[in-house]
Amino acid sequence: MKQLLRVLEAATAALLGSPLHADDYPSKPITLVAIFGPGSASDIICRIIAQPLGIALKETVIVENRPGANGALAALYTARQPGDGYTLLLATNSPMSAAPFMMKNVSYDPVKDFTPITRVGSYTLMLVLNPSVPAKSVKELIEYAKANPGKLSFASANTSGIVAGETLKRWAEFDMLHVPYKSAPPALQDVLAGRVSMMFTDLTTGLPHVKSGALRALAVTRLHRSPLFPELPTLDEAGVTGFDMDSWAGIVAPAGTPPEVVAKLNRAVVDGFSSKEAREGLARLGAEPNFGTPESFGAMIAAEIPKWAETVRAAGVRLD
Repeated sequence: MKQLLRVLEAATAALLGSPLHADDYPSKPITLVAIFGPGSASDIICRIIAQPLGIALKETVIVENRPGANGALAALYTARQPGDGYTLLLATNSPMSAAPFMMKNVSYDPVKDFTPITRVGSYTLMLVLNPSVPAKSVKELIEYAKANPGKLSFASANTSGIVAGETLKRWAEFDMLHVPYKSAPPALQDVLAGRVSMMFTDLTTGLPHVKSGALRALAVTRLHRSPLFPELPTLDEAGVTGFDMDSWAGIVAPAGTPPEVVAKLNRAVVDGFSSKEAREGLARLGAEPNFGTPESFGAMIAAEIPKWAETVRAAGVRLD
């Protein structure tokens, strides 16, 4: 019995005497979870971040795709992992701001169940059509939709795409079928093939097809034009007054991640993208780099929740 007590005391002392310190972290590979599938903007941005993050931390960063439920599956998976800094999520407004108001059974809290690391940036969506749709402008699209009720459809790959499509329908007072997908690449493939008429997609995945002429772009969703496609008007300029949808991305960890580990991760990401070349590389994918402190990112997530609640309500999106 005395020997057993000594063993228990030694084990307890070891546990109490070896907390997770930033100096010890990381000591094994880190997983960065992408909320959508391979080839999506989330996936590509994760892979861009993984390289400088791994170099800064001197450890391997593995990108793991967990698509489904507009990012909610990846968010729930991450929230259930230990708060030790070895599982991170590239979070966007899809699972963190919109999903709680678009889905009935979201089993995580966007604020309480995560520790913010840093914002990464913002990006815009653009409305693209299959060229078989005879519309060269948003005005012509609305006119065509009203003259051909029930003929058009739109694909979505995330909550931003859903809300953008439903907002356009509601504002212009026409109907079109919504066809949801788990990720942007398969959705785009069906738009390219003409099986679906249009979609709101990020520039990362959509712009190459627009440049090749396989798709026709009509407008972007933010109030200012994209520097990647400055000739493309905003929806507001195209007549959909006040249309402004800002999509964002950032890195979060499970709740309870130690502050010293959070600080080390934040510094590694920010330092990794401190050079002009690194930021320009991210910008070429359609993202506008915007890094900051964990505190500022946490405040932004909290502020985005009521904003998206109103956006979802105004779009008339029904809970799934």
